[in-house]
Amino acid sequence: MQHIAFIGLGNMGAPMARNLVAAGFHVSVFDLAPEAVAALVEAGATAAQSASAAVQAADAVITMLPANKHVQELYLGQGGVLDSAKAGALLIDCSTIAAEVARQVAQAATERGFAMLDAPVSGGTAGAQAGTLTFIVGGEAEALLRARPLLEKMGKNIFHAGAAGAGQVAKICNNMLLGILMAGTAEALNLGVAHGLDPAVLSDIMAKSSGRNWTLEVYNPWPGVMDTAPASRNYSGGFGTALMLKDLGLAQQASLSVNAATPLGGLVRQLYQLHAQAGHAGQDFSSIVQLFNGEPDKPAA
Repeated sequence: MQHIAFIGLGNMGAPMARNLVAAGFHVSVFDLAPEAVAALVEAGATAAQSASAAVQAADAVITMLPANKHVQELYLGQGGVLDSAKAGALLIDCSTIAAEVARQVAQAATERGFAMLDAPVSGGTAGAQAGTLTFIVGGEAEALLRARPLLEKMGKNIFHAGAAGAGQVAKICNNMLLGILMAGTAEALNLGVAHGLDPAVLSDIMAKSSGRNWTLEVYNPWPGVMDTAPASRNYSGGFGTALMLKDLGLAQQASLSVNAATPLGGLVRQLYQLHAQAGHAGQDFSSIVQLFNGEPDKPAA
């Protein structure tokens, strides 16, 4: 496969597409934001005038979209991917959406003769830029074998979770746990700082003790503790609070569908909903620390 169509050039999609260009693939790109397309063209991609035009000659189509409705409209809508892609093209959706929607789209793709994978990612914008993402894949093993040469240019770890939709289930389990860990880390740091502890020293103590977790070591929520984290950029970039809230909602929907108990997932969803309603929906999800520090409308200090 040499010609790739990439649709959805947001904080995650743009660097992923850029890595494919750097790897030597012919990449046709489309996004509703012209400036995002222009940036990829500067990197060596080819601009398409529409999603339909982007996929017509592509050997593989990769999409990275915000939510269920966008995936459904793009793939299932009139003139969408399933109407426009060439016969035999491999379809890879890297969006994080409901598992039942992923299964619906995959079934429609199969009926039209396409192989399709749901392949949501973990690793954040830094992982997308560095090409070290983790791909969590649902679909047929044969389709994943075809996809590996592409996924390996964008990620470091590739897991086959199971049949269509399994990638989405695994992803929302991961993100539910991430939300819980971030809220717990923020709460613990706030408690220590309220007692006069240095947040950097406390973070180092917990990172080398039984409280150790990814948010402490890679994505610390307290400003100034970690220069590379969004907390030190006024919570800009990274993974937005609104997107975390969306994923926590997907987790709750999934839990209800099989009657699985997720009390901590439900609680952290409420916390993120309060945080978003306080005006922080556009900030990185690590800004949840502001919900605990007594100044929810101001950056933590």
